Amino acid sequence: MAVNRCIKFFLFFFNLLFWISGCIILGASIYLKVSKDGNKITNMAAPSTDLLIATGAIIMVLGFLGCCGAIKENRCMLILFFTGLLLIFILLLAAGILGAVAEDKSKEWMKGELEKKLPLANQTEDVKSNLQALEVEWKCCGLINGPEDWGSPVPSSCNCKETAMCKEFDGTQVYKTPCAEFLTSFVKRNLTVVLGVAFAMAILMLFGMSFSMTLYCQISKRETSTA
Repeated sequence: MAVNRCIKFFLFFFNLLFWISGCIILGASIYLKVSKDGNKITNMAAPSTDLLIATGAIIMVLGFLGCCGAIKENRCMLILFFTGLLLIFILLLAAGILGAVAEDKSKEWMKGELEKKLPLANQTEDVKSNLQALEVEWKCCGLINGPEDWGSPVPSSCNCKETAMCKEFDGTQVYKTPCAEFLTSFVKRNLTVVLGVAFAMAILMLFGMSFSMTLYCQISKRETSTA
């Protein structure tokens, strides 16, 4: 009985933290979604905030089910919680495997999306300003081919003063490295963070599934013995 009570309260506090983490993920992803300061170029290369919103909402629902199931010792809620965790765990595992083996395909996809924006002179002003901000920050010029992507004239954001990073184009010293190379590194960093968070959540889910199933079995045995 004492063990049952210990597992029940441990599972309750575990799911309370799980629910709070879902609230944080949901709130942060909604803020990123509605923020007007996002850069369209990096948003295209970064993981979608829509996926984060869905993940946060699902975690909140599962955390609520787990809390209620643990404190009320409700077998239906516990089995729903266990099933939900199991499905998300399988999806995280599949996403991690696909992310690891499909890195080259993701690079090809990103390159294809960037090529659609060429020539840059035909793009809207917001896309141009977003790219120019990246050029100043990352010290690059153009997307795929370098300053040739802009044509003539090249914007001042490409102007280079560091000799080792410069080349001459249209009579001006500009950065010789296209921004696509930095975008690739940006995607790798984001992918590493996402995979790290997914791995940590997967470990927590294993603990959650173990405790929820243990409590479910103990409740079933107790109800069977008193029947």
